[in-house]
Amino acid sequence: MRHHHDTASFDAVLARLHRRAKRLTSDREAAEDMAQEAAMKVWQKSRGAGIDNIEAYAMTALGNLARSHWRARRPVDAYCDDMAATPPDAFRRLACAELLAALDRLPEPQARLMALVAEGETSPADLARLTGLPLGTVMSRLARARATLRRDMGLARSAPSATLYDEAPGG
Repeated sequence: MRHHHDTASFDAVLARLHRRAKRLTSDREAAEDMAQEAAMKVWQKSRGAGIDNIEAYAMTALGNLARSHWRARRPVDAYCDDMAATPPDAFRRLACAELLAALDRLPEPQARLMALVAEGETSPADLARLTGLPLGTVMSRLARARATLRRDMGLARSAPSATLYDEAPGG
């Protein structure tokens, strides 16, 4: 059981919570409230059983709070029964926008390889042949790029990329 967390790493999570909350809503006050509530959930949970990955837990809590916030704000009577069958895709779009932004922040050599992967080239051997790079270099750059993307997206190290498209990320 973990009861003590490094203050510096928790401060970094808090900063990411605030930045992500601001992307989730245009209402600055609501963003601050959601970030603080998510931080409170992390704090409460960490006092009990502990949290293996504070950042992933915090980002999941924030996403859940954002969904609750959006649901509370939408006018219920404006929807018809036939509209209920259409699943919302706002979270998928948000995840895609966040992923594109995270890809833009990658170092150029990693971004180039990830662009080829996005185009359908998933074999490291094929990537090495296409780029003229040694296979080990390709593997290393892909691993670093994926680790950076998971960290930037608030995903666990072992989380598959399909997690980005779940209705409740990390949940």
